[in-house]
Amino acid sequence: MAQRYNELNEKFTDFIRRQHLFFVGTADDDSKVSVSPKGLDTLRVLDNTRIVWLNLTGSGNETAAHLQSYGRITLMFCAFTGNPLILRVYGHGRVIHPRDAEWHELIGLFPELPGARQIIDVGIELVQTSCGFGVPLLEFQGERTLQNWAEKKGVDGIKKYWEDKNQLSLDGKPTGILKP
Repeated sequence: MAQRYNELNEKFTDFIRRQHLFFVGTADDDSKVSVSPKGLDTLRVLDNTRIVWLNLTGSGNETAAHLQSYGRITLMFCAFTGNPLILRVYGHGRVIHPRDAEWHELIGLFPELPGARQIIDVGIELVQTSCGFGVPLLEFQGERTLQNWAEKKGVDGIKKYWEDKNQLSLDGKPTGILKP
């Protein structure tokens, strides 16, 4: 049975820290809903009401576009091993770019990863658990090749990729990635 909480507790924070994968859902008032898987060592729980994650370069940039105009965000964590659990974190997110002063305050929380494009800062408004009995048992085998891809592109190649593929959402909304 689903339970609701106003903030994370120690048990939930520990569960989040053990996950290799989480999902991000965003939309604004007239866009397509975006659900995106995230991984690597990119998420930090700062306290019971705040999570940040390092958003790496990908094929799209929907999260950034949606958060700039609307701010709603949901993070979902699923237990793929051990006891079943689904943990959803609902909140308000904002985008922090490398050009922003807060970037320098937060980037040290993460390992140096090629292709880092934004930090997403989530203020938690609601935490909900559900059973997770329908989630399959899966075994983590390792990371994929995103880091290798970004390293091969290099800094200039990543910026060109941002210009070509990350400036607008699927609905043509600006992501703010190259704003001066």
